[in-house]
Amino acid sequence: MALNRILVADDEESMRWVLSKALRKKGFTVDLARDGAEALRLIKESPYDMAILDIKMPGMSGLELLDRIRISHQELLVVIMTAEASMKNAVEAMKRGAYDYITKPFDLDVIDAIIEKVNRAREMTNQVTLLKEELKDRYQLEKNIIGNSPAMREVYKTIGKVAPSDITVLIEGESGTGKELVARAVHFNSRRIGKPFVAINCAAIPKELLESELFGFEKGAFTGAMERKIGKFEQANGGSIFLDEIGDMPLDLQAKILRVLQEKEITRTGGNQNIPVDVRIIAATNQRMEEMVRDKLFREDLYYRLNVVPINLAPLRERKEDIPLLVEYFLKKCCAELELPLRSCSPETQRLLSLYSWPGNIRELENTIKRAVILCPDALLTEVDFPTLTAPRSGVVTALEERSLETIVDLKLRECFANMDRMETGDIYSVVLQQVERPLICFVLEKTRSNQVKAADILGINRNTLRKKIQELGIEVKKD
Repeated sequence: MALNRILVADDEESMRWVLSKALRKKGFTVDLARDGAEALRLIKESPYDMAILDIKMPGMSGLELLDRIRISHQELLVVIMTAEASMKNAVEAMKRGAYDYITKPFDLDVIDAIIEKVNRAREMTNQVTLLKEELKDRYQLEKNIIGNSPAMREVYKTIGKVAPSDITVLIEGESGTGKELVARAVHFNSRRIGKPFVAINCAAIPKELLESELFGFEKGAFTGAMERKIGKFEQANGGSIFLDEIGDMPLDLQAKILRVLQEKEITRTGGNQNIPVDVRIIAATNQRMEEMVRDKLFREDLYYRLNVVPINLAPLRERKEDIPLLVEYFLKKCCAELELPLRSCSPETQRLLSLYSWPGNIRELENTIKRAVILCPDALLTEVDFPTLTAPRSGVVTALEERSLETIVDLKLRECFANMDRMETGDIYSVVLQQVERPLICFVLEKTRSNQVKAADILGINRNTLRKKIQELGIEVKKD
């Protein structure tokens, strides 16, 4: 990341004025200090990328200030300036950790050259660090994307085909199916490896803030914009940006994303400069995009630009042959993270886990395994350690058929009291609700012959709420 904030400390007002004017003209945020004590106070209060310090100041000298900075702010780059061009001063400044040393009077081109050198060095350091992290992530990805089902094999094939190009990818799938992992796999297997992978969840950020998060803003663009901010697209320049839950993006912002795809440039909020960006867009959604386009909730032109190559992630209930592999992986992962002996599941437990519908998909499976590992003191996990799960049977699925509500509550109470020293709160409410909610909706849908309008009326909920519940709970709606 390039330099942004610079501190200038000098007891000469004329020198402070000249440097601040020149640096601000180039777009830097500049703060000024009359002496070492004031400079140290500013450094403690605000983050700076570089400090330019005079070697002779009243009270604390520039070299003394440099010593203090090296103790508490090692990442801050310090340039020492002095009117005495002595070898002793130069050697002393560099020995104490100064980034560079200049003598007065100096041409402003000298400062420009130092800033250019700093930016090049920082970019190289960032790229090396990023490459190490990405290679590490890429190695981890081979472990994290688990599955050998036909559906997952198709996903692997598609990743292999699209990754080498810069083609736009739209990943579709329910919440918890691993869309970001697939997006990372596309990036880390592309020519952009070593460049940034920047992820942003469009549903998690308030609509009024999302634009400035994506495109950044200029100083003074709105109340509270005290300095320029670089947005996600500029951060991802040269690499990939992952727009998760893009279906929740406002229509006016969708038009600006379309412009980025067409023009390859962005404009910061409050700015008028077109900034070119070289970014591959990978989008994801858990919504039915074709329906959103039909209902005018998503731009048709943007949808077709994003949906060049779709990758569909099947819900876990449709690739149950992957569940044993995932269970084994999460058991090893959880036990390693919690520093516990390795756990295993009984055959009956494996069957229970494989038959459950997993409305929350892989995320729910991982959390369920983690909770069982934490609460069970034994090496073998049995069905009793998964009281929230019930194996589905033919016909209308009712959790209460196999285990009464009284039994479920009793099990959860005994579990809570037995583990009070290891758990902060109980979860009886969510457990019982989960046991009742799904079979209730299934029963009403069966009685109304899958008429969702009638079912919603009977249940006393909005039709959109019912549709969301059907998707979340993994309910299969039969069509006549």
